[in-house]
Amino acid sequence: MPEDQFDALKLDNQICFPLYAASRLIVQAYRPYLERLGVTYLQYLTLMVLWENDGSTVSEIGDRLMLDSGTLTPVLKRLATDGVIKRRRSGDDDRVVQNWLTARGRTLKTRAVDIPTQLLCSTTVELDEVSRLKSALAPVLDKLVGAARRTSRAPHGSTRDDRAPTVRARRAGPAPRGRAP
Repeated sequence: MPEDQFDALKLDNQICFPLYAASRLIVQAYRPYLERLGVTYLQYLTLMVLWENDGSTVSEIGDRLMLDSGTLTPVLKRLATDGVIKRRRSGDDDRVVQNWLTARGRTLKTRAVDIPTQLLCSTTVELDEVSRLKSALAPVLDKLVGAARRTSRAPHGSTRDDRAPTVRARRAGPAPRGRAP
C-alpha cells in the first residue's frame, strides 16, 4: 500500500486537533482569572448566559452553550450551592427550572468585566485575529450543529452507528439493566 493512502490520518491534516488544542489552551489561560472569581470555565460560560438573560431556563442555557441538561444541571446546582444563582421551578410547568442571579452573581459580573481584555493582553494574539477566527468558525460551527442534530435524531436502522451512543446517552449514565443504550 502506498504511504500517501494514509495521509488523511496524519495529525497535521486534521481540523479537529488545532481546534481541540486551542480550546484546551484557552481554558488553561482563563484558569488564573476564573480562580479569582471562584468559578470554573463552564460555570463562567453559564454565568455569561445568565448575565445576558437572567432567569433563563436549563434548556435555554443548554441551547446557548450547546450542552445537554445532564451536563449543565450539576453546574447550575453548584452555582446555586455557592450562592451565585437561585433555581426556581416555573409556576406554569414544574418541569421547567429557571435560574436567577443572586446579588453575588451580579457582583461577579462586575468583577469579570475585564477578564476578556486581560486574557487577550496576556497573549500575543491580536484582536483582529480573534475576530477573523470567530467569523471563520461561525458558519463551520453552524454546519456541525446541524449535522449533530440530524445525527442525534436519526431513526433506528439509519446510517447512524447505533453502537456508538449519543453524547446525551453517555452523559445520562448507564442504561437500565436488560436494555441496550
